Amino acid sequence: MVRKRTFDREGHAHFVTFSCDRRHRLLDHDRAKQVVLGVLNSQLSRQDGRCVGFVVVPDHVHAIVWFPRPDQISHFMTQWKQRRSVQIRRLVRCCLLGYAGTIDLTQPVWQAGSNEFNLFTERKTEEKLISMHLNPVRAGLVERPCDWPWSSARSYETGRSVGVPVAWPC
Repeated sequence: MVRKRTFDREGHAHFVTFSCDRRHRLLDHDRAKQVVLGVLNSQLSRQDGRCVGFVVVPDHVHAIVWFPRPDQISHFMTQWKQRRSVQIRRLVRCCLLGYAGTIDLTQPVWQAGSNEFNLFTERKTEEKLISMHLNPVRAGLVERPCDWPWSSARSYETGRSVGVPVAWPC
């Protein structure tokens, strides 16, 4: 099997994707999406990172992140996934009892690993940003990317806050 290498010393943005275990729709509820974005925001702040863009749909997450210092992406992904797992489990157990009965909470929240790769050019960064913003449209959740409240598309189109500061890498 060919293993894709992620380079984390050159100052490139990183496109990251991860999915809920067995594609369960654990992010169907707005409060679960808020957890994902809250942890994204706090982890970026802890590591002085920037979010170029993101989208959270019911069964997976995409983000483009950038860090000013080398060797940050691995720690970022580990922390983001671990902290969200704990909070999402807690949310489902205490607040979404009907949903909790439909899934096995002893199973992992996320599929093992994540898909991440470098975005070496501004053109590729723009391409991935547009593609991920179209995810809710392709899934039939909204008609236009800026209509999905769990995405940075609205920030790019209207300049309105989306809860996570969005900024282009330096």
